Amino acid sequence: MADGNPTQVYVYEQVVVLLSCVFSIFGSLVIICTYATWGDLRTTPRKLLAFLSVADLLSALSYFYGVLKVFKSNTKDCIAQGAVSTFANTSSFFWTVAIAIYLYIFIVKSSQRQADSLVWYFHLISWGVPLAITVAALALQKIGYDASEVSVGWCWVSIQEKDHVLWMLLTGKIWEFIAYVTLPVLYILIRRHIHKAHEALSEYRPILAPSPTSPSLSTMADRKLTLIPIIFIALRMWSTIRFLLMLANSPARQNPVLVTLHGIGNTFQGAANCIMFVLCTRPVRTRLVGLFCCRDRGTQSSSDSPSQRTAHTNTDRASSPHAWEEEEENKEED
Repeated sequence: MADGNPTQVYVYEQVVVLLSCVFSIFGSLVIICTYATWGDLRTTPRKLLAFLSVADLLSALSYFYGVLKVFKSNTKDCIAQGAVSTFANTSSFFWTVAIAIYLYIFIVKSSQRQADSLVWYFHLISWGVPLAITVAALALQKIGYDASEVSVGWCWVSIQEKDHVLWMLLTGKIWEFIAYVTLPVLYILIRRHIHKAHEALSEYRPILAPSPTSPSLSTMADRKLTLIPIIFIALRMWSTIRFLLMLANSPARQNPVLVTLHGIGNTFQGAANCIMFVLCTRPVRTRLVGLFCCRDRGTQSSSDSPSQRTAHTNTDRASSPHAWEEEEENKEED
């Protein structure tokens, strides 16, 4: 707030961002509930996704409160909301990168044991580091009202602090920048490995039994591996742009469109994950459809003989290069 003019948050911006928070809260709950409900779909990547969803849920709830209030000063609830969102948002960055690291080791290094051994360290870092940063920021009274300079009504790092830029970096931005670089690199390496394995497998395809569903599964896996870093960057880039504009003391940081995009980007991550990993993942989507829309059909299918069900599910096998999709498909077959 170098020019002394706080960013105005309009009612329509509030409404849009609040809706984004609601979608993210709902999406995070769906991911958590599907993981808790169906034990046969509890793969390790989906477990990590559930922990990411816990962070996204806390983040969306705290942002919802902040956008609803549109704080004007350093009140107690402003500081509390800022602390929760700081912890949750930073934790979300760590869990997002942790999932990418797990998939890289599991698929590229072909070592599930090594990948699973890192889960404990993921917990230690993804919860511990954000907690330590948040506690330090609270102890030094760095969290508070930021005049919506790099927020949309919620509180973050107090704009009155002389070293507020340093603390904005420590409480989020530096981890965001690291994720911008790490995620594309890891997912590109995973895609390259899958493509090489797919090409090697294609040499033997003429003598193997045909698998009509493999190409579609291959395409879906490729799309997900491409979309994960793209969606992350597309959602988070608006807050980064406003941060850079704040450093340059540019009035463009107060542009209503940019402010709205920033609000959506910071609050929609849970919904985006739900779309990709629930609605666009066939085993989970099929369970949800059967639960809410096709209960009669599900009752009818339960009367089929075991041999009929086995014959039906065997047509849904995944090709081996797509291990992260294959694991969920195999769970569904069981």
